[in-house]
Amino acid sequence: MNALESRLARATPSHHKSARTGAVSARPAWGHAAWGALLGIGVALLIWAPARWLAWGVAQASQGQVQWLDPRGSVWAGSAQLALSGGTGSRDPQALPGRLHWTLKPGWTGLQLGWLADCCMAQAANLQVQAGWSTWQLQSSDHSSQWPAALLTGLGAPWNTLQPDGQLQLQTRSLQLQWAQGRMQMKGLAELHVQNLSSRLSPIKPIGSYQLQLRGTPEGTPTPSLQLSTQQGPLLISGEGQWVGARLRFTGEASAQEGHEPALNNLLNILGRRQGARSLISLG
Repeated sequence: MNALESRLARATPSHHKSARTGAVSARPAWGHAAWGALLGIGVALLIWAPARWLAWGVAQASQGQVQWLDPRGSVWAGSAQLALSGGTGSRDPQALPGRLHWTLKPGWTGLQLGWLADCCMAQAANLQVQAGWSTWQLQSSDHSSQWPAALLTGLGAPWNTLQPDGQLQLQTRSLQLQWAQGRMQMKGLAELHVQNLSSRLSPIKPIGSYQLQLRGTPEGTPTPSLQLSTQQGPLLISGEGQWVGARLRFTGEASAQEGHEPALNNLLNILGRRQGARSLISLG
């Protein structure tokens, strides 16, 4: 009996050790399966992320001033109706007719955004975003688009007072923005033509056509220049300035052609500080 008991005593610890080893090896197998399932769900959510997530992000980033209504599709390829608003609590957002379509293509160093507005663009435009360790760069394809000036009234004051009407023609050429150590450098040109502008504050329609240019340099500049000039019309506006950091510094003046002063007086009072027949404009 003593010999039998001794053999049983030696066998028992080995049996318990084997059982414990099996339990330990089973737990990692279940853990790997759980992590694999979570990873699969995460990838699926990323690939099939609904367009409304991106629309929410745009609204949050713009503090509600840019809204994508009725989003359809996914984050990577979708469409929505673009609307401008005065922000949270605004009652009169202005939406474009038709829809805005987009595609997002991620890469190793950045992201490519393609976009096309049914109402306002003959062909799609592309925006390339590249990120580095301490820099990031935004480069726009050369393109031309035309937008209704009435869209601006959705932004609230002063646009809802001016009630502009007309066409805004936007053009970009070799436009590139680069940020390094908190400083921006601009290359290329962004140009806005305001065609046949009118306002409810003036009985004269239209009051004029204007050109606004934001110009960088071939090598890049931290202070791109801004120039405003009148192409035609009874309301004469001109000025120049610079974009310095996150602030725009601009000085200009507005006046009426001879014989149109009474009709444009209210508008001149709003545009800037009156000095005789002129209205002095100062920003920044």
